[in-house]
Amino acid sequence: MSAPWLEQIKWNSDGLVPAIAQDHETGRILMVAWMNEEALTLTVQEQRAIYWSRSRKKLWRKGEESGHVQKLHEIRLDCDADVILMQVEQLGGIACHTGRQSCFYSVLKDEEWVPVEPVLKDPDNIYKK
Repeated sequence: MSAPWLEQIKWNSDGLVPAIAQDHETGRILMVAWMNEEALTLTVQEQRAIYWSRSRKKLWRKGEESGHVQKLHEIRLDCDADVILMQVEQLGGIACHTGRQSCFYSVLKDEEWVPVEPVLKDPDNIYKK
């Protein structure tokens, strides 16, 4: 049986809820991922961001390969109870698998998505092959 706080969340038909990771100091949105009940429970227990990988169909501890762990500071639930907002400390300063600080690095300019944020570390040097 789920904890009462978990039962208040409106999970989608796949048992998932979107989770936004936001830098706890700057307020910058770092990334969006998905959580299932187990991922959210473990996030609270371990005080680090743990997501559900829809592509790999397994739990994904942010930073398990890259070392770019998200240390949890606070979790909030939106007014519709269907989105999680996490205030995190992004260890290593890189949240995106492209080696950038944030996954939101492209801006729409003249009907084209243009990357405007620098790559801080080459992804080939982050992830083990």
